[in-house]
Amino acid sequence: MKRRARNFNRYASSALIFLVAALASCSRKPVAPAQAAPEVLITQVQQKDVPIYDDFVSTLDGSVNASIQARVQGYLTSQTYKEGTEVKKGALLFQIDPRPLAAALAQAKAALAQAQAAQKQAELTAGRNVDLFNRKAISDQERDNAVQAAAAAKAQTDAQEAAVEQAQLNLDFTGIRSPVDGIAGLATAQVGDLVGPSTGVLTTVSKVDPIKAYFTISDQRYVAYTQRYSDPEKRAAHEKQLEFELILSDGSRYPHPGELFAAQNQVDVRTGTVRIAAVFPNPGNILRPGEFARIRVRTNIQKGALLVPQRAVIELQGSYQLAIVGAENKVHIQTVEVGRRIGEMWIIEKGLQPNERIVVEGVQKVHEGAPVNPKPWNPLPSSSPAGTDADIGS
Repeated sequence: MKRRARNFNRYASSALIFLVAALASCSRKPVAPAQAAPEVLITQVQQKDVPIYDDFVSTLDGSVNASIQARVQGYLTSQTYKEGTEVKKGALLFQIDPRPLAAALAQAKAALAQAQAAQKQAELTAGRNVDLFNRKAISDQERDNAVQAAAAAKAQTDAQEAAVEQAQLNLDFTGIRSPVDGIAGLATAQVGDLVGPSTGVLTTVSKVDPIKAYFTISDQRYVAYTQRYSDPEKRAAHEKQLEFELILSDGSRYPHPGELFAAQNQVDVRTGTVRIAAVFPNPGNILRPGEFARIRVRTNIQKGALLVPQRAVIELQGSYQLAIVGAENKVHIQTVEVGRRIGEMWIIEKGLQPNERIVVEGVQKVHEGAPVNPKPWNPLPSSSPAGTDADIGS
């Protein structure tokens, strides 16, 4: 009996030890493996001289826009040009019925012949009367009357000559011609219409090679520019160095550079702006008046500018930040002051040093002091042009 009790106690002790060990094993938590640093793409801050470009909305217009009007009254008998095509200076555009004015010219010529005959007769009479006066055959009054009649006859002849010239001009004006080389517009009159000086514009001819591009700047910026270049010679030299580009409505660059043409001599009181004209060569008449485009002009060079990709900049509640990767591959979030956008890059004015490493891809994975696994960022080549909105004097 005692032996059986000892065996029971031995089994109970063993079971208790096993139970305690099992409970201790269950209470231990598994050790989590170390989390890997997130992979990010980085690049170095670029430092270089950057040309500064200013952009302006512009409207194209012909260097000459000739309004074609009838100078004499008559019925249109023909339209001799094709609308929208190039015409040369002196090319016939419309023809007015010349017959009434040809008859007027013939009448004027006849009146001239009559006046010339009367003049000749008056001059003969005056000559005879002067001879008679010298022989004391007639009075002073008779001589003077004859001389004055000859002078009046000559004046009448001169008047008739002018009338013939005017009649010839009127006849010539029945052919309505282009005063310049250019592109002829749509006709506003048709064959058979009665036209004249008071009927308005029949069509327009625009000289588009070269073509002008008009844009505006604020009067404050124009004043600042003129004060900056107060010496007229220095201002003229600066303006010759300005490089104008034209960005068309489809985003493409016009291949021919332009130059400054002129600035308006007064400020528009309604808008407070000064109108500027640049001029571009237009071979083949590719550009047409009325087109909208953007003028881009290089006005300055920013020395030693710090450039970062725009996608690396974090905008947060009106402030801008960059994730800088330090020597131990730990992130520091740096607040920066941004400047102009240059294509897909951004100039950083304050808060950054040359050659610092910044996160371009994966900024959403990082925070202050976090370790990262940096990999080089290889951007795709971009053809997007540089440009910002400012003024000609920047």
